[in-house]
Amino acid sequence: MPLNAEQQAEVAAAKSDLQQTYRPVSPELEAVLYEPLPVLDHGFVRVIDYMGDDAAIVQAARVSYGRGTKKVSEDRGLIRYLMRHWHSTPFEMCEIKFHVKLPMFVARQWIRHRTANVNEYSARYSILDKEFYVPQMAQLAPQSAANHQGRAEGDTLSELEAARVLEILKNDSEQCYGHYEELMNCDAQGNVLDENKTGIARELARMNLTMNYYTQWYWKIDLHNLFHFLMLRADSHAQYEIRAYADVMLDVVKKWVPHAAEAFEEYRMQGAHLSGTGVDVVKRMLAGEDVTQENSGLTKREWGELMATLGKA
Repeated sequence: MPLNAEQQAEVAAAKSDLQQTYRPVSPELEAVLYEPLPVLDHGFVRVIDYMGDDAAIVQAARVSYGRGTKKVSEDRGLIRYLMRHWHSTPFEMCEIKFHVKLPMFVARQWIRHRTANVNEYSARYSILDKEFYVPQMAQLAPQSAANHQGRAEGDTLSELEAARVLEILKNDSEQCYGHYEELMNCDAQGNVLDENKTGIARELARMNLTMNYYTQWYWKIDLHNLFHFLMLRADSHAQYEIRAYADVMLDVVKKWVPHAAEAFEEYRMQGAHLSGTGVDVVKRMLAGEDVTQENSGLTKREWGELMATLGKA
């Protein structure tokens, strides 16, 4: 179940209390407000609140009053200019708050982005649900020989090997949760399992759980820093599990600030940044010079990355 009964009641109450506002709103984002957008097997992303829109970015850049008198096409052009020239503060005028349900190992990677406000579910105070992440068979791959922090691209386990991996993950997770309940001497609803035993504190019992168990948090961030998060985590080289969340969040941003999202994809996601030596190599190639890795001034890895950017890999 994406949302528990208490959370569903909160959503129903919030949607029944319709408010009139003078604030700018995004109709497309309003349509999915509070709704859990599924990610992985038990996870979700949902928008809790937001502030600002494309016009707020333009307003901050021009330091103007109201929504201004410029045409939409001019607003779009200004936003693209701001993105192209790496302006940041106008994008900081927009903020969004997400409720995210995610595996613990993804959360530990995610929390490295220290530019957001975070409040996580407390396993000292509450009992974690019996929900753990099990990858799809297609996502199981051996360690990459070139990338020391990722899967080998295009390489998968045999069906027999993958089935054994999934069996181990499920069995370990089930066993650990059983021990978690035994250590606390209560089930997920807080009911005592054995009247003759005293369980240990929740803050101690939780340490036995595996990293694929789900946690939840509220995560609030401004648009500028959200774009930085998405540039890294929606990238094809990012770990699949966190990328699945980033892809959903990028779709949310497109509904919220379509002009800014369009500029972000154009100049960040699909653009390229070259070093000074890289620019020199491109100039030499355009001049007709036969440039090789050996005479380029680039390392082998830098050369490979440049050739991939230029479509010559």
